[in-house]
Amino acid sequence: MPSLSRRGLIGAAATAPLLFAGAARAADPELPNLAAGTQPIGAEERKARLARAQALMAKHGIGAVLIEPGSSLVYFTGVEWWRSERLTAAILPVEGDPCIVTPFFEEPSVRETLGVPAEVRVWQEDQDPLAITAGFLRDRKLAGKPVGVEETVRWFAVEGLQRALPGVRIVSANPVVRGCRMAKTAPELALMQCATDITIAAYRWTAPQIAAGMTPAEIDALMTAATRKLGGEVEFNLILLGEASAYPHGSHQPQRVTPGQVVLMDCGCTVHGYQSDVSRSFVFGEASAEQRKVWHTVRQGQQVAIEAAQLGVAAGHVDDAVRRYYVSQGFGPDYRLPGLSHRTGHGIGLDGHEPVNLVRGEKTSLAEGMCFSNEPGIYLPGKFGIRLEDCFHMTAAGPTWFSTPPSSIDAPFG
Repeated sequence: MPSLSRRGLIGAAATAPLLFAGAARAADPELPNLAAGTQPIGAEERKARLARAQALMAKHGIGAVLIEPGSSLVYFTGVEWWRSERLTAAILPVEGDPCIVTPFFEEPSVRETLGVPAEVRVWQEDQDPLAITAGFLRDRKLAGKPVGVEETVRWFAVEGLQRALPGVRIVSANPVVRGCRMAKTAPELALMQCATDITIAAYRWTAPQIAAGMTPAEIDALMTAATRKLGGEVEFNLILLGEASAYPHGSHQPQRVTPGQVVLMDCGCTVHGYQSDVSRSFVFGEASAEQRKVWHTVRQGQQVAIEAAQLGVAAGHVDDAVRRYYVSQGFGPDYRLPGLSHRTGHGIGLDGHEPVNLVRGEKTSLAEGMCFSNEPGIYLPGKFGIRLEDCFHMTAAGPTWFSTPPSSIDAPFG
């Protein structure tokens, strides 16, 4: 469930005491590097992405697409950069090589991760970077064509381009960017599978070491150490104990492992930028009848979701199917509690949360290559919550799991 920016959310400390973390690192020499041998996205894959983007631009009558630093910039160009008041951006033209616009003094650093043939145009501190952008569009004879703006681009860049290129028609780049990114290719799926395998292996190493009295930070340290040893870059570890598990993103209240209480772990890592997102809920000690019933209902909810996720159906249909089932079990209705207060799932890939979501009203049809989380949790305020989360991808034959959901609250990690 947690998104890209949620490392260290309430209920899970970003760092644990150094002594404890060091002990955890020293305790896992037997864990293999599961990412050894994986390959990052290469030049040929990025070339194919640009070709797909340009075909979609031509189809939708878009002359160029403007992209700021972030996952879409990485996806198309390989450039790993950050956003600041100094604009660095890519312009993908409908024909020819893209252009990177960046401050003069940043050019050498930006080029370090540039993974495609591209023109680089620089601007000095007393210049307008959007005027440089407009100049590229004029030179490519694109000044009179619509410019697609990637959905996370900031307003100052849009307004600046309108000022620098009077009369420019600004449109959404979603048909291009989403059209490419939502359908994962085999190299992308392989990296996501590896990241998931690492998270599952880290869970299996961490769970037996959880002891009464531990804090979320201490469990986080164990999971972090295992994930790194296994070859993953830690993205987030959200650890919720007892009543905190009833609130999907946690609580400010102090938490410690206590017999008979739920332990909810929502963790993920990246391999060459591609993410995993896996949640497990179990009880430390003996589970009560109520905890077992809710756990079993959530596990069946996952099954209802995967069976509903078929090629060609609307993404919202998956969420609808789960809510109908939960109502039949006495939860809800709709988003009411006790029940499922959030969407059934989200897209995933380079970002932890990507379009589109498995949520009521989403009309996008499921298609081959799309990847989603499946996490229809049930939450009982003041008591506990259960969330099981496994991701899947759509194939020509239907949905396929990245990780196999557990079969029992007594064996949550298989």
